[in-house]
Amino acid sequence: MSEIVLKDVNYIYNKGTPYEVHALRDINLTLGGGIIGIIGHTGSGKSTLVQLLNGLAKPSSGKVLFDGEDLWEKPERVRAARFRAGLVMQYPEYQLFASTVYEDIAFGPRNMGLSADEVDRRVRLAAEFAKVSPDVMERSPFDLSGGQKRRVALAGVIAMNPEFLVLDEPAAGLDPGSRRFILGGIKEYRKKSGNSVIIVSHSMEDMASYCDRIIVMANGRVIMDGSCAEVFSRSLELIGLGLDVPQVTHIASALRECGIDIGRDVYTVGYAAEKLDSFCKKA
Repeated sequence: MSEIVLKDVNYIYNKGTPYEVHALRDINLTLGGGIIGIIGHTGSGKSTLVQLLNGLAKPSSGKVLFDGEDLWEKPERVRAARFRAGLVMQYPEYQLFASTVYEDIAFGPRNMGLSADEVDRRVRLAAEFAKVSPDVMERSPFDLSGGQKRRVALAGVIAMNPEFLVLDEPAAGLDPGSRRFILGGIKEYRKKSGNSVIIVSHSMEDMASYCDRIIVMANGRVIMDGSCAEVFSRSLELIGLGLDVPQVTHIASALRECGIDIGRDVYTVGYAAEKLDSFCKKA
């Protein structure tokens, strides 16, 4: 399994000017395996962080190590990182440009210098992963619905078979059904491919439902890093940071105040039901 290590990383926008902003401060993280969620309020540094992972941004100080190699030590490593850590930006449908869906998905693999047969294989497989229907492959991506465009953009990154699939607010602006469709597909992709997935999101419900590990950021620093249960059990601290917790965690807290203590680590409805059932059987 590949690893990305951020070692003593700082990032400063407009360094040396009156508009200097210290976006990241002393970041030390090891990323790899499972689905990792990154949460934080606007300006916490989470989007800047993910741009460091594939060389879209260079740290002001510190190192980004991909499998032990300094990403910025040699120029060819930066180019390789663009394929190894595929980044899907927020509202990726605005990045669509080709005349057909097929051509848009094929753009990345072709840039990798793959054979025509391998490009075609990857396009078909990526479309299947992202739930892009075969009957739209020859249509213009601009004729599709918002949810379909989002899936095409996602397929374009999956087609490069990145060791890290990095998504910045992948379900932003989508209705609840489309959110479940996109995020459920990402979880299925992780399970079938074995590749690591990193998701940036404001939605606590999404993080609780789909992530194995959560990193909480505030003011350019990592404040928490652990499993969903570990992070959401610190609900008061999260709220103090201007963040929220899943609604079911609020409900568990309210029940605790009424004398029904089903635990502080409740973050999904299913788990809450199990804990409540256990409590009732003991009562």
